[in-house]
Amino acid sequence: QVQLMESGGGLVQPGGSLRLSCTASGSIVNINVMGWYRQAPGKQRELVAQMSTGGYANYADSVKGRCTISRDSAKTTVFLQMNSLKFEDTAVYYCRYIDGGRNYWGQGTQVTVSS
Repeated sequence: QVQLMESGGGLVQPGGSLRLSCTASGSIVNINVMGWYRQAPGKQRELVAQMSTGGYANYADSVKGRCTISRDSAKTTVFLQMNSLKFEDTAVYYCRYIDGGRNYWGQGTQVTVSS
């Protein structure tokens, strides 16, 4: 089992910034992918950004240039720096861990962009 602990959500004004963190613990393997998805009310969950332990990252088109994903040196924590936040970024953000045939989700953290 892998446990995911998320933090960093909150309320921010348009144009503001937030940094999300997610730390994995438990039976982590050396090669994995960690990332962030989000789900807005009435919409499907969608990829925001993800990064492999090898450093390969991919982003949703909607956040390119505004968000940066990174991982710590131990490869157990993934960060999502979100800048220039828009109303449409409002959603519950979920951390995801994938390795081989295993797939785990965090509980989610709310990000609300509002004036």
